[in-house]
Parts: sequence; structure tokens; C-alpha cells
Amino acid sequence: MGTRVGIVGSTGRMGKLLTEAILGQDATLVGGVGRDGDLAALAADSDVVVDFTVAAAVKRHAEVLTACRTPWVLGTTGLSVSDDLTVRDAAATIPVFQAANFAPGVNLILAIAERLAAYLPGDTHDAEILEMHHRQKVDAPSGTALALGRAIALGRGVDLVDVMELARHGHTGPRASGNIGFAVLRGGQIVGSHSAIFTSGTEQIVLAHHALDRRIFADGAVRAAMWLVKQPPGYYGMRDFLGV
Repeated sequence: MGTRVGIVGSTGRMGKLLTEAILGQDATLVGGVGRDGDLAALAADSDVVVDFTVAAAVKRHAEVLTACRTPWVLGTTGLSVSDDLTVRDAAATIPVFQAANFAPGVNLILAIAERLAAYLPGDTHDAEILEMHHRQKVDAPSGTALALGRAIALGRGVDLVDVMELARHGHTGPRASGNIGFAVLRGGQIVGSHSAIFTSGTEQIVLAHHALDRRIFADGAVRAAMWLVKQPPGYYGMRDFLGV
């Protein structure tokens, strides 16, 4: 029978791709619900629930899934600090797997960006993050762009909120040394494009990932779900899954 997987947000674009991905794995699709469906019934029948919905639903989903003791794979982005704390609290009771991006290549780049940042300090190498997505995306910067920023900040031993530069307009003056800049582009139906750029006076290093098909996110999420059901309660991410 395989791992029994339930989908929250099954009628959305990612929900349909998740359905296809489950059918291609050693897993069974238990069913799916929309944002306002009966999550408790789905959770009771599932070994794990995969959730790609909206940030406004995160607190309710955390409450239901912890009550049902059902592992939770969360791919929703645009979460607030309070939402993130709710997710972390849930991980004390159930296994929680949270990722801004389920593409293995992106998460390998996150690991490399952290290591590069440790060797390329902010006083010699300016760090900039560029991302582009489809015109329907509602949050900016993207969750993956912010994850890149956090990786660079971690490598440099600083807190991202203290060094992030989200917008430049008008007479901004010279670039502040050590800041991590973000540039956001939106247009067409771009699946997702991310670059981490380190530039000094003598060189430029670019780490880039371009998603060509949304199926890569669905496949990664289903693989994560099948891995998560074997884990004890705790908070997990792609780097735990990939071992990097």
C-alpha cells in the first residue's frame, strides 16, 4: 500500500502536481481537501499530510495536525514570525518538515552559499540575491530568496534581519558594507529563478538555480513526506533530508 499521503490545497496548481507525484511513488493518495475542507478527517486517515496552501491557514493546520499526531510537510511561504513560531511549536509534538523550496538543487546551493559566505566576508565581497517568479506570486522576496539570505548571513555569523536591504530607490548613497541586498522581479509564468551573487573589486561569483517545471517541487515534497514518516517528532528541512 505504501505511505498514505493526504494533500491540503489539493485543488490548487501544486495540489494537482502533488497528486501526480504521489501516484509515481511507493505511496497511496488518501485524499485531498481545499483550504476550508475537513482537515481532521484527512489527517486521521493519513500517515502524513502535505500542505501547500496560504500563510493565513498555518495556525489552524498546526492545531489540527498536532491534535491528530499526523506528520506535516509544509511548503507554504510568506509566513510571519508568529507563524514560524507556531510551526516550531508543532514540531515538539509531531514531525514537521518545512521548506521554502523542495528542489534538491536549490538546497545544495543553500549549503554552498553558506560555505562561500564564510570565506567571502562582507567587507570584501558584496552579497546580492536576485529572484524572479511568475506574475501571480503574492509574496516578495520569495521564501527561497530569504533562505539564501539566511544561509549567507549564517556563514558570516550575523542575523539576516540586521543586514538585509530590501529596496533601493532614489538617492540611496553608497552601498553599506556587509549588507545582503535583494532584488525582486515578477513577470509571465517564470517557475522560479534564484541567484546568489558575491562581488568584490576583482571578482564575481554567481550561484544560480532555474526551475524549469513545477514538478520538481512536487516530487521533492512527496519524497520528503515518505522520509518524514520514519522520523521522531522534531523540526526538519531539506538539508536534513539530503544530508548536507
